[in-house]
Amino acid sequence: MALKVELKPGERIILGDCVITNDNQRTRLFVEGDAPILREKDILTPETATTPARRIYLAVQLMYLDRDIKKHQASYFQLLKDFISAAPSSMPIVERINNRILTGELYKALREARTLISFEEERLKHVQFGGEGLRTDLPADGESA
Repeated sequence: MALKVELKPGERIILGDCVITNDNQRTRLFVEGDAPILREKDILTPETATTPARRIYLAVQLMYLDRDIKKHQASYFQLLKDFISAAPSSMPIVERINNRILTGELYKALREARTLISFEEERLKHVQFGGEGLRTDLPADGESA
């Protein structure tokens, strides 16, 4: 079964190691095969990975796009170590990311890493607003924040 991707005018996606930019009209693509695909809204660059959780997401993204976990493993684990030492309550999310990576489900690991970004944003709001908006619940496995 093919993956259906609908692109807005001017929207970009990464397909394998290529960047595809849509023209000025809505387009529907059907992709068959097993290439890594990311929509523009899900892509982080080193310049946009401005927080610790975003840098973890970027490391997982590179594993997914390169299809090479070992190449990015050392930096990923260092980023995790630093993050967990600063926010030990993030461990359930980190475990879900690691489990997805270990089972080769790198796209799902990216979704879990997106949850880590939400977790970090909530904690930063708590610090900025003195406790307002603090979430004490963590999303269940597979749920987004």
